[in-house]
Amino acid sequence: MSRIEVLRADITRLPVDAIVNAANETLLGGGGVDGAIHAAAGPGLLEECSAIPEVSPGVRCPTGEARITGGHGLPVRHVIHTVGPVWRGGTSAEPELLASCHRESLRLAVEHGLRSVAFPAISCGVFGYPIEAAARVAIDTVREFLAEDDTISRIVFAAFEGKVQAALERQLTGRSSG
Repeated sequence: MSRIEVLRADITRLPVDAIVNAANETLLGGGGVDGAIHAAAGPGLLEECSAIPEVSPGVRCPTGEARITGGHGLPVRHVIHTVGPVWRGGTSAEPELLASCHRESLRLAVEHGLRSVAFPAISCGVFGYPIEAAARVAIDTVREFLAEDDTISRIVFAAFEGKVQAALERQLTGRSSG
């Protein structure tokens, strides 16, 4: 059985140890999945995020890095917040930064003894990362991580939209998009 699966699901309702939040650098909530996670978690999540020290003015988590908090009102033990890159055409280290988001999130999960993690489509909303390219980076990076570490037994890619689910499934199964 594969340790990686793709589901069309609301990430805030998944029964996993941790969900990954596609956050912004402030970690104080935003739109898309970030807003949905903050809304479902309740005010305790914002309070805990506010207490994370800034590494530069207004920045609690730089692009490509990750931070971990409790799950608060969510059905998970933890939320792992990561900041994906804004798409600038693919020539501003976007693939490397997106890969780092996935690696750093998984590293934190292992560090905290977590066995199951759900990811959204990081950077594919308002940050504009092309879905097919993001799916390739996400699936490849997670596969590489799992090949080196067997701590995590289940990775879920939670797709809110059908086109995201299809792109992730194509990458997972090796089917062409075209």
